Amino acid sequence: MACSTLTLLFICRPSSARNSVSSPIIARNSSYGRSPYSRRLSDFSTSDFSLSLDASHPNYRLEKLAFKEQASSFWRLAKMNSPEWVYALFGTIGSVVCGSISAFFAYVLSAVLSVYYNQNHAYMSKQIGKYCYLLIGVSSAALLFNTLQHFFWDVVGENLTKRVREKMLAAVLKNEMAWFDQEENESARIAARLALDANNVRSAIGDRISVIMQNSALMLVACTAGFVLQWRLALVLIAVFPVVVAATVLQNNKLLMLLGSHIGTTSRSREIVSFLTCLVYLEKMFMQGFSGDLEGAHAKATQLAGEAIANVRTVAAFNSEAKIVGLFSTNLQTPLRRCFWKGQIAGSGYGIAQFLLYASYALGLWYASWLVKHGISDFSKTIRVFMVLMVSANGAAETLTLAPDFIKGGRAMRSVFDLLDRKTEIEPDDPDAIPVTDRLRGEVELKHVDFSYPSRPDVPVFRDLCLRARAGKTLALVGPSGCGKSSVIALVQRFYEPTSGRVMIDGKDIRKYNLKSLRRHIAIVPQEPCLFATTIYETLLMDTSERGVQLSGGQKQRIAIARAFLRKAELMLLDEATSALDAESERCIQEALERACSGKTTIVVAHRLSTIRNAHTIAVIDDGKVAEQGSHSHLLKNYPDGCYARMIQLQRFTHGQAVGMASGSSSSTRPRDEEEREG
Repeated sequence: MACSTLTLLFICRPSSARNSVSSPIIARNSSYGRSPYSRRLSDFSTSDFSLSLDASHPNYRLEKLAFKEQASSFWRLAKMNSPEWVYALFGTIGSVVCGSISAFFAYVLSAVLSVYYNQNHAYMSKQIGKYCYLLIGVSSAALLFNTLQHFFWDVVGENLTKRVREKMLAAVLKNEMAWFDQEENESARIAARLALDANNVRSAIGDRISVIMQNSALMLVACTAGFVLQWRLALVLIAVFPVVVAATVLQNNKLLMLLGSHIGTTSRSREIVSFLTCLVYLEKMFMQGFSGDLEGAHAKATQLAGEAIANVRTVAAFNSEAKIVGLFSTNLQTPLRRCFWKGQIAGSGYGIAQFLLYASYALGLWYASWLVKHGISDFSKTIRVFMVLMVSANGAAETLTLAPDFIKGGRAMRSVFDLLDRKTEIEPDDPDAIPVTDRLRGEVELKHVDFSYPSRPDVPVFRDLCLRARAGKTLALVGPSGCGKSSVIALVQRFYEPTSGRVMIDGKDIRKYNLKSLRRHIAIVPQEPCLFATTIYETLLMDTSERGVQLSGGQKQRIAIARAFLRKAELMLLDEATSALDAESERCIQEALERACSGKTTIVVAHRLSTIRNAHTIAVIDDGKVAEQGSHSHLLKNYPDGCYARMIQLQRFTHGQAVGMASGSSSSTRPRDEEEREG
């Protein structure tokens, strides 16, 4: 690069000077090509670099493909932001005018400096006054157009952020339950993605594009003015810009991919790209070796903090605040070390880029003095060209420093569109499926179902399970903890797909129904009812639930039951619907449930067997199959030593013990009360 700059200086000299300085440069260039230790860039074979890159870095082609995908994602985001094109247009006008004003300000300032060298004080005062008024006008224009630029681009960015978050949340909510069971899709991480990805996309698309447009206009106006005033000095100053660009490219492989896509198809261009690519991959390996995946390292700490805050009552109950803070601090140590090394390396690279920038200024000043000395240019033109192009160089450097933000934005765009483009395995609103328009009869049947959770494929839950809930009747599911009672309800709601077998509703495979229309005919009271942080009335109207920390467990369960009643669904799913209620409330709610569920197909999961004595059918699930099935009296009569009978005896024994302990406690307190009264 230095040789090309010296050659350019030689070309830009006038003919008399060029003839006086010739042999050292020519001899140096000719010997440079013959040296076996310092080969020219053109001596490197493009194919050699290609082979070495493909062999040593198999991800090279994937990186180029990822860049193309990123460009495609950018245009998709631009289309997503098309309703704000008018705002973007006015913001662009503001950016272009602001960039032009910066170049014009540098031009006026350099003109003022040249005026001070005039010996006529009256002329100097008159010219300075004129330029002061001109600067006031320029400042007023800068105030107006800077306001327009930032206002309109902020509107574009905020609307894009809102639209991206809405689409991301809609895409998240349509995924199947198995997707949420994966560790990387836990609630804390999804919440972080909704917040960070949208902000990073907005930063790259809204804020940074306005800066790029402003600096592009600045460089265009500055270069044009420089060539008009003194093309030799302008050519030299512009020629050293690639030195700074090359130094910055080595800090960011994304810039290299952009260069490789647009630099051209000539052999020398390919050689330059191949050479820089080799250096970039060496630098990339070095940086990754020290910094690694910083976002992944921070995600662990973020997840821990989110879980601690979500379960703050448990943390406080076990006095685990110090332990949580210690774990959080430990999880932050890894990203801290990685950021330290990354900062050192990035800082060194940025320092080199700044050194080359100021060295280019020194070269420009030296050549400007040479032009003035030989009478080729005067001080006024020289200082104007230098000031204008110096400002444009700062704009170019500022543009290149935005590369990390575009990298974050590129990653965020891929993350956003990976989420938006993901095809859910269970489509909730399939237009080709059968919509449920009329009322369901409510007959539910599981035929030879094998099932295991996708997150635990090696742990079978059901093995050839056959189960039937007759229309308008109540089916109770009992069995030991973990036998799969709640899994039956999950399969009926089609939260998961069975490994084999079929889940039937009204004689049709549940997969043939439009899922959203089917779920309108199903009401659910979950085992752990949680409510939205809103009014009880609004909560009753909602179909889904979150949390309700202001209410007790019994109150939340009553609201969940009331919400299920309001749906007037033909299929009721009750998963431990009265588990959080006291005995008196349970009796009242149980009577209300029996009245409300009369004539509806009801599937009940219960541990308290007293709540399902009146069920039409009781199915005992054990070891992934239906071990016993029948009414309460049928099971006790035909399976006196069966699982259901043992569960009945165990609960009676436990209840008897509790009653005995309560009566013993009351009798033991009576004499003590009498002694106190006598005393």
